[in-house]
Amino acid sequence: MPEDDKKMAEGLQSVILTMQIVDQVARTGKGVGVTSLATALGTSKSRIHRHLQTLVQQGYVFQHEDSERYEIGHQLVSLGQAVLDNSGLISSTRDSLLALRDRLGHSAVASQLTPDGMLVIATVPGRSPIEIGVRVGSLLSFHGSAQGKVATAFSSEAFQRRVLTGALTAFTEHTLTDPALLAAEFEVIRRRGWATAPNQAALGLNTLASPILDGSGAVCGSVGIVDLTQSLAADPGTEHAAAVLETARQISVLMGHSGPLPFG
Repeated sequence: MPEDDKKMAEGLQSVILTMQIVDQVARTGKGVGVTSLATALGTSKSRIHRHLQTLVQQGYVFQHEDSERYEIGHQLVSLGQAVLDNSGLISSTRDSLLALRDRLGHSAVASQLTPDGMLVIATVPGRSPIEIGVRVGSLLSFHGSAQGKVATAFSSEAFQRRVLTGALTAFTEHTLTDPALLAAEFEVIRRRGWATAPNQAALGLNTLASPILDGSGAVCGSVGIVDLTQSLAADPGTEHAAAVLETARQISVLMGHSGPLPFG
């Protein structure tokens, strides 16, 4: 291999490793050490350490003085927030989420459709003295969350098949893991325009969600409310369902959707 090509290949591998390190650190909430990173990425501890020191100098990761673990740094947090702030879906949901929270009192949440699940992109805390909700950045499953089920139900048949034939993990004893039952629920969701998932993602929690459509008419996300099952029942009632459906319509219009919506 010519020397220039060799240097280019080495530089590319270095960039790839740096991105893999950032990904591992970001996904490990309590921090991660050099040995664990080297094992996970299949390389030497010395190589991992060199890359980490560069990332520390640039502020993308930091190391506690009394620990050997590395966590995400201020630069990475800032970068992530900048990406979220520039998302068209986020800017379209801000006022609507606040209005939905004020109308019903529950925590309001917006999620974006990704290939791997529903990414929580914005939340507004409810009025309860006990904060109930989901964290921004959480990735929710397509089969075990109201956000995921409603997005899947209004997606293409091919996408639905992908979900139904994929891994249907049981997060609790109430999570639907039978493809036939899940497919039947998708039909119900399409008729009424909303989904719930009481005790399915976590015991004691429920979410009511409706789909957000973009200018092409495709599902791009969901909007909903989150609370304890004692405050948000499996059948949420007409007032709650109507409020979430109306909010989904408002945000869909802001996302460029025009014409009748296929729900509610």
